Amino acid sequence: MHRVITLSPSIMCADLVNLERSIAQLAENGLDILHIDVIDGSFSPSMPLGIETIKRMREVTDMKFDVHIMSVNNEYFIAEMLNIGVQSITFHAETTLHIDRLIRLIKNEGVKAAVALNPATPLTQLEYFLDELDMVCLMLINPGFATNKNEKQVPYASRKVSDLRQLIDNRNLITSIQVDGRVSLDTISGLVKAGADNLVLGSTSLFVKGKSLMENKQSVFNAIKLGME
Repeated sequence: MHRVITLSPSIMCADLVNLERSIAQLAENGLDILHIDVIDGSFSPSMPLGIETIKRMREVTDMKFDVHIMSVNNEYFIAEMLNIGVQSITFHAETTLHIDRLIRLIKNEGVKAAVALNPATPLTQLEYFLDELDMVCLMLINPGFATNKNEKQVPYASRKVSDLRQLIDNRNLITSIQVDGRVSLDTISGLVKAGADNLVLGSTSLFVKGKSLMENKQSVFNAIKLGME
C-alpha cells in the first residue's frame, strides 16, 4: 500500500480567539493545509467562521486552504471562496441541484473540486460525476455538530470508505478519499486501512487537549502507520 496520507487540520478546532497564532503554530509543525468549514447556520446549526475572517486568514498565511462548504446556497459561497483564493472546495451533494455545473465552476478556476456526502447518503449519488472529482469527502458524523462530544462516528464508517475505495480503484481513478468527523487517534488506523488518504483532524486527534501539537502529530503518524501495515 503506497498511498500518501494527507493531514488536514480543522481550524475550527484550534484556538479561534487567537486564530493567527493557531495558524502559525500549525505551519511551524510542518502542516501545510488548513481545513476550513464554511457553515451557513441553515444546513447545520453552527457558524464557526465568517467570510471576512477567512479573507484575513488568507492574508496571514501561505498554507493551502481546503474549504468545506455546508450550505443550502453553494453557488454564493463557492464564488466567495474563489475570490479569496483557496486551493480546494468541497460542497455537499445533498444541497445541490446542478452538481456538475458547480464542479466545472470550481475547476475552471484551477481549484480542486470535491463533493461531500452526509453519513447516510449512498455512494450511488457519485455514479455519473465521480470521474470529474479530485476528492470525495465522506462525513462520518452529522456535519456541524463537532462540539457535541457524545456524537460517535457512524457504525458503517469503515465500510463506506472501503466501498468508495473499491469504486475508485475499479475505475482506475486517482480521486482522493477524505474522511471528516471523529477522525480520532482510535479510528485513524481503521479508516486508513479501509482506504482513506485524507484525514480531517480535529479535537480527537491533532487538537487533543493537554498535549502539544507536536505530540499529537506524532500520535497521528503512529495511527497511520498502524493502518498501513
